[in-house]
Amino acid sequence: ARAMSGVLWQLATGFATLSLIAVGGGIAVVPEMHRFTVEVHRWMSDAHFAQIFALAQAAPGPNVLVVGLIGWHVAGLSGMLVATLAMTGPSGLLAYGFARFRRRLAGAVWLRIAERGLVPVAVGLILSSGIILADAAARDWVAVAITAASTIFVWRTGHSPLWVLLAGAVIGAALW
Repeated sequence: ARAMSGVLWQLATGFATLSLIAVGGGIAVVPEMHRFTVEVHRWMSDAHFAQIFALAQAAPGPNVLVVGLIGWHVAGLSGMLVATLAMTGPSGLLAYGFARFRRRLAGAVWLRIAERGLVPVAVGLILSSGIILADAAARDWVAVAITAASTIFVWRTGHSPLWVLLAGAVIGAALW
């Protein structure tokens, strides 16, 4: 029981911290989620992290579903609940407070400048998320080719990324 409460505490503090720096949403902190779960705590491998992330993206709902799946993998139902609440609670409270504060500052030039300045930060964080996931998926040349083709397909067409997930599942089932 003591070991489980320690793991739950690690999930809570880790994801609460990530919640507060998730400029651009939960997807923006995937590299730090990866570092936290794979490198620091060794709760899973690179490949398993990439699989959990892909599963979360395939499911309907918000991108933050990956946090619940990580929590489930680490500590079952209680881990899922703790991780999800830790990831959504602090940022939700911060967004609520900022929305109230922003209404009073509507039209302030410095506020518009600050908001525009956060756009490249969010884009950079999301780009680094893609790089981390591509690196985690790059186990052999077939995986690299699938990752490259998937990236080009999503980037250059207007098709849903769910087609990429379906194709990846079919190819994965056929090859492995």
